[in-house]
Amino acid sequence: MNAALHALADAAGLCRAWEDAAGRARIVDDGALRAILTALGLQTHTPAAIEAARRACAAADAIPPPLATAEAGMACRLPAGATLTLIHEDGDEHVVTVPADGCTRAPVRPGDWRYVWHGRTQTLAVAPTRCFGVADALGIPAPRAWGVGLQVYGTRAVDDGGVGDAAGVLDWAQRVAAAGGDALALSPVHAARPPGGLYSPYSPSDRRFFDPVHAAPALVLGDDTVRALCAALALFATDGADADLVDWPAAAGLRWRRLRALHEARDRLPETACAALTQFEAAGGSALDAFAKHAAADFGDDDPSLHRFAQWLAAGSWDVVQDAARQHGMGLGLIADLAVGFDPAGAEAAACPDAVLQGLELGAPPDAFNAEGQVWGVTSYAPSALRRQGFAPFRALLDATMRGRGGIRIDHILGLMRLWVVPRGAPSSAGAYLRCPLDDLLNLVALASWRHRCIVIGEDLGVVPPGIRDTLARRGVLGIDVLPFTRDTDGAFLPPSRWRREAIATTTTHDLPTLAGWACGRDLDWRLRLGSLAPADQRVQRQARAADVAALDAACAQAMGTTGPTAWRAFVAASPSPLALLPAEDALDLDEQPNLPGTVDTHPNWRRRLPTPDASLDAALAAFDRARKCP
Repeated sequence: MNAALHALADAAGLCRAWEDAAGRARIVDDGALRAILTALGLQTHTPAAIEAARRACAAADAIPPPLATAEAGMACRLPAGATLTLIHEDGDEHVVTVPADGCTRAPVRPGDWRYVWHGRTQTLAVAPTRCFGVADALGIPAPRAWGVGLQVYGTRAVDDGGVGDAAGVLDWAQRVAAAGGDALALSPVHAARPPGGLYSPYSPSDRRFFDPVHAAPALVLGDDTVRALCAALALFATDGADADLVDWPAAAGLRWRRLRALHEARDRLPETACAALTQFEAAGGSALDAFAKHAAADFGDDDPSLHRFAQWLAAGSWDVVQDAARQHGMGLGLIADLAVGFDPAGAEAAACPDAVLQGLELGAPPDAFNAEGQVWGVTSYAPSALRRQGFAPFRALLDATMRGRGGIRIDHILGLMRLWVVPRGAPSSAGAYLRCPLDDLLNLVALASWRHRCIVIGEDLGVVPPGIRDTLARRGVLGIDVLPFTRDTDGAFLPPSRWRREAIATTTTHDLPTLAGWACGRDLDWRLRLGSLAPADQRVQRQARAADVAALDAACAQAMGTTGPTAWRAFVAASPSPLALLPAEDALDLDEQPNLPGTVDTHPNWRRRLPTPDASLDAALAAFDRARKCP
């Protein structure tokens, strides 16, 4: 019976054998396989049920999907022995006679090619060989662009009510552009469910839409219009505006009161604004309507019109910031962050229930930084369901996220190859990898990237499967080289010249210590305080950290001729990467990190507000710009 169970797991896409972060071979136990298979809707209680489930998986795989993908000019599969007329989305035709084995070459022209087979219209999505790149965006062959990574909620603006918004981001965009930067990489701004005491931008309700909490209505309606309306309605409360931590329920509550009041006063808006709202609602169609209805129920206001209005203000706010960034000289402008999953009770899950992994949550197996692994509380799309639906949910998501942006960061891009899935309520150790159609998904990413002229960055950190970085690089997806991890096999820090040319370079990420925090062991202090690190272990790790700091200084002294935090930033800037990102926390020399993985309510995750930008920030950005120009 075990052999039959293992055969079913393989047919369902589960990887029974895998390799952990230390390179050790691991095997998923049968109990975990049964629980995951059951969550996938496959019965395992008897040998007959297992065999029936295996046959059902095989039969589903045999059904041609309504959409297949191919790389331009490369091998693809079409109906064997058929002579087909492929019609491009712009009307051009391409006739192909498919050999008896069904293997032929795709057209060299990217785009959607439709054909009719046995009375059914099928689509072949032909992708460019690689994604739109930084060189394409800037029009130069070997770019050395740079930008800043910014937590949106942490920015500050006049009367922001205690949480960052597009107006605060606009200030940063202008400062970065003035210093010579080309990009501003944002934390996720996906639509969220009503915030309780805890909040994470990586647990969204719907990634296709925006969180109106971060809208800046004055950017869309004009400052005079918004000030007049808010003054008439006494909506200029600023409690919490000067706080160092975001009070999510209070700040979101204030923001929604303002949005509701503006919506109720929409008949007093300028005619041009009313016309733009009408056009936005028409363009959003059924997807926007369904989202608005779900959000109205979720927020308990029973007012879908409010949520369509709020989406219009949010989308318009970010469009204004992107336009301003480009007008100020940025070659890329805003880089959006696409979270790996979504809330199983949110609007995105409700929009495509047949495509969602039900009863399973995403996470990560144990690694060097998370000994117990992680369970993120979000779900995603089932690979088999995506295929049956012609990848429609994934394509819609890419279009929504890339539209009007200079770039996209795909969180946990390893999930395009495999997802660590865990039965809801179980620990990470009860999980297994679920295979995903990497080639199909990368084809669709590349096609969308060129359509939107949007670069693609993939977070390729954690337990990295062999070969995937080479695959991503070949397709033009930039990886991420992070200073603490970019080392030689002996642990020594790699000199900038040996960093990857197919990756962005950065000093740190939101899940890691800032440079200042790393140097002083601030993260170790937190772990000791929270009881996840014993005093003896902390002493050992502090000694190791001191050795790492000394090793980095030695590497900087050899490569840069100087040491210390300024040299560390310059060390990263000197990499041959086409794009280097300096997180705002490191530009400001802060010692606290935005998120401490493995904690929920014991550390102020996703709450820290940034200091108001000043001349010291401008000096740090100017120094980073010089280091990029003089490697």
